[in-house]
Amino acid sequence: MLDVAHNALYNPPLNLPIYEYNALQWRHMGMAAAPPSYCFVAFPPCSKDGLVVFGKNSARPRDEVQEVVYFAAAEHDPGSKVECTYIEIEQVPKTHAVVLSRPSWLWGAEMGANEHGVCVANEAVVTREPASESEALLGMDLVRLGLERGATAKEALDVIVALLEEHGQGGNYYEDGSSCHTFQSAFLIVDRNEAWVLETSGKYWAAEKITEGVKCICNQLSLTTKIDAEHPELRNYVKSQGWWNGDSDFNFSEVFSLADDHLACCSGRESLEKQGGDVSAQAMIDVLRDKDSGVCVDSESFLTTASIVSVLPQDPSFPCIHYFTGTPDPSRSIFKPFIFVDDVKLVPKVQSPSFGNDDPAKKIPRFQEKPDRRHELYKAHEWARSLLENDQDKGQKLMRIMLDLEKQGLEAMEDILSRTEILDPAEVVDLFYDCVDTELKFFK
Repeated sequence: MLDVAHNALYNPPLNLPIYEYNALQWRHMGMAAAPPSYCFVAFPPCSKDGLVVFGKNSARPRDEVQEVVYFAAAEHDPGSKVECTYIEIEQVPKTHAVVLSRPSWLWGAEMGANEHGVCVANEAVVTREPASESEALLGMDLVRLGLERGATAKEALDVIVALLEEHGQGGNYYEDGSSCHTFQSAFLIVDRNEAWVLETSGKYWAAEKITEGVKCICNQLSLTTKIDAEHPELRNYVKSQGWWNGDSDFNFSEVFSLADDHLACCSGRESLEKQGGDVSAQAMIDVLRDKDSGVCVDSESFLTTASIVSVLPQDPSFPCIHYFTGTPDPSRSIFKPFIFVDDVKLVPKVQSPSFGNDDPAKKIPRFQEKPDRRHELYKAHEWARSLLENDQDKGQKLMRIMLDLEKQGLEAMEDILSRTEILDPAEVVDLFYDCVDTELKFFK
């Protein structure tokens, strides 16, 4: 077995997905493999109709449940605190409304959006500097904090790096009481006008600004010599560690990556670029469903447990539209639209049970047991997946019905974006609720 693994490591098959090759590398070095998630953004001229299109697949442990949750904008008393996944930090006077897709045991999120058209997604990455096991902020906490506190992509970036400096990052990324899985963090932060790729190692960071074309990030560092913002002590720090001599061009990925772990990682980007100016919500969904490229992960350890696509019109008079699956495997899930309006209707059927202070994630020692966190839509989707696997005819018929439902939703949203009149909030206040309810009815 060791000979087979050694041969695969140094002579990888041409069809071996990059995330499986990386896992072999990390296991060979005694390190945990980062979950192989993928994030994308497409700007004009690659995207359609002057839209910014954002997407992410969240690859996590196969049995982990993600929920979709909404939190209204709120004002907070001076001196108040907010309890994140592991630590408590100072609250700000006002937080923005957010919608999040998150592993249901934690406070933060894998991905989400806010009322101002900011989207943030997180990637776990491995760098040459070991991630801390000490409990601090998780990268997923920083996703939510950036969304709650930033009204633009740059503001969200500034929030994240300031909190990194103050509180650091660390703690278990998984609901696992037997082992502590720790990672550094990368982020794709997007609004109607620009995106930022933010990559971190400990409190040190660098960022690149994107305003056109297509960008993909995954579970590897990707920043090279084009750096538009950075930690003020970044270069002094890496020189003090002997990782950079100060004479050659500063290449963030080469400095911080493990050997050869900063290569191109995303064939999905090529698929989007081939759209030739027609990247739309449907095109992004198609890329997220692609298992052959490895973008849609379904491996022994990991599964794409939830997905998001967001459409951000550059014209601020049009609403941003965010599509969530709320269920695993986008190739067997449907994307349901959400639009921010006042008094948006909550959707308990995509929210996991709450265990309060009895939650094993909140008790010390943590994760000594795993409660059933499945929400109603997740349970119904389990039945549908079983049908697809065990009764091909009925399963395919159900999938055709579901994809037709999704198509109707996409067309309705395109109609909203093509109108000249201002959207009536009453028209969409129940939008996500109704889509989830309809999906459940078809399953039943």
